[in-house]
Amino acid sequence: MRALRAPVALTVLATTAALAMGACSAQTTGGGAGSPIVTSFYPIQFATQQVVGGTAEVTVLTRPGAEPHDLELAPQDIGGMTKARLVVYADGFQPAVDEAVGLVDGAKVLDVAGAARLVPASPSEGESADEHDDHAGHSHGADDPHFWLDPSRYAAVAEAISARLSKDDPSKASTYARNTAAFVEKLSQLDDEMRVGLAQCRTTQLVTSHGAFGYLAARYGLHQQGVTGISPEAEPSATALKAVSDLVSSAGVTTIYQETLVEPQFARTVAGSTGAKVATLDPIEGITSATQGSDYFEVMRSNLVTLREGQGCS
Repeated sequence: MRALRAPVALTVLATTAALAMGACSAQTTGGGAGSPIVTSFYPIQFATQQVVGGTAEVTVLTRPGAEPHDLELAPQDIGGMTKARLVVYADGFQPAVDEAVGLVDGAKVLDVAGAARLVPASPSEGESADEHDDHAGHSHGADDPHFWLDPSRYAAVAEAISARLSKDDPSKASTYARNTAAFVEKLSQLDDEMRVGLAQCRTTQLVTSHGAFGYLAARYGLHQQGVTGISPEAEPSATALKAVSDLVSSAGVTTIYQETLVEPQFARTVAGSTGAKVATLDPIEGITSATQGSDYFEVMRSNLVTLREGQGCS
């Protein structure tokens, strides 16, 4: 992921020049009520859309089907950020966005990582603390950023977005509050479905291709074990692969979960060595034509069906 820093640095010069040429128009129109709200990737885009309803345009920096961790920003992307009404992102998830935010007026930036109550990611099976810290620092930072897979954390993020928009635009505060309440209620209903659906499972060991499902697991009484750690790019050592395979065998795990947008090689290696089957669990980092659902709620419910079958839930 460090390679992303070079494209960002290179685009800074081009973006700065473009902004200087358009400074006068930017001062009069940039960041106004008619400007879009720019979001970093799908879960934040979706939450923001639910809060604003049809009252504002919400754009996203990460294109559908792109791996958000690997995002590279073009000069026009950074230019759009500097002219946005508000930029909403989660610090520590996308290095390119983290760097580009430095070019944006701080008064027009909202970092939702605090509202999400992020916690440190756990090392994968067989991974040393040093290896874990290196992987984490390489792509995500110390904390697990996948907050949206826990509906309660996602609701807190939506409320933070609503509070900020209400502060910036008090005339629409009642609309934002109403929309947010409806979204939070839907998340509460989903949370209830997940809790009931995963309450009685034959195995609580959740073995995934990488450690993206820690919040979901903790919320619903499961114990995540990633074949790799929090970084989807990390390659597990032979020791780590053996440790996960041993866990699968000893705990009677029958399903290894690969992911959309992530190479399934290591999940399939563990499945092949243990006789487990492979199923797909979606971390909902983007929606494409191949996604099992058209929005966050549909994909989460699809994941619930997959989990109930794979974990042997009754």
